[in-house]
Amino acid sequence: MTPYLFTPPPVMSVAVRGQDARFPINRLFFVGRNYHAHAVEMGKPVDKSVERPFYFTKAPQTLTESGATVAYPPETHNYHFEMEMVVAIGKPGFRVKAEDAHDIIYGYAAGLDMTRRDLQLVAPDKGRPWDLGKDVEQSSVCTEIVPLPGVVIAQGAINLEVNGVIMQSSNVDKLIWNVREIIADLSQFYHLQAGDLIYTGTPEGVGAVVPGDKITGRVEGVAEVALTVGAAE
Repeated sequence: MTPYLFTPPPVMSVAVRGQDARFPINRLFFVGRNYHAHAVEMGKPVDKSVERPFYFTKAPQTLTESGATVAYPPETHNYHFEMEMVVAIGKPGFRVKAEDAHDIIYGYAAGLDMTRRDLQLVAPDKGRPWDLGKDVEQSSVCTEIVPLPGVVIAQGAINLEVNGVIMQSSNVDKLIWNVREIIADLSQFYHLQAGDLIYTGTPEGVGAVVPGDKITGRVEGVAEVALTVGAAE
């Protein structure tokens, strides 16, 4: 055994529906502004004819399983929810053609990309990266993985409620770049690996939460995600 100065962190993983074995997490990728209406509400409309998707990443240690209660994060006054469909990669893939993208899909999940919006929005004005706004502890919420090998989900309702009030309601058929296109493009930059999760983007209606709020969201035919916002530390 290799000696370490201290105990290394555990492998992050999520449950798999119908199986005892868990899905080990390799990397967390997020597609930015992938619904037109959300891009507009953020003041950054997208023209697919001249643009490619863009991505950001979060540390696997930000992964939090659905149903958790998480502390309201420090150094923010504008903590936002973003409801997303998540694609779980099950095989290696590099420079994957869109028509072959289904071959590396293991399954899907429902997820939340929780965001310190105030810190995210100020970063570009100062020429800074998004890390403090996006790579937030306990901010990558994910349900169990639903095995759907080789399946490309092209439509299905996606919605989110806060304290029972609907805040986001759309359909994954409104993705600017669909699942095949995302995998094909992202695999031009990275050697995708089994264990990678791709959060595919959020619809319009994002907003702030406060301690005590209960978030529930769902992707039709996949899963329902839940999160409770706890008190600030």
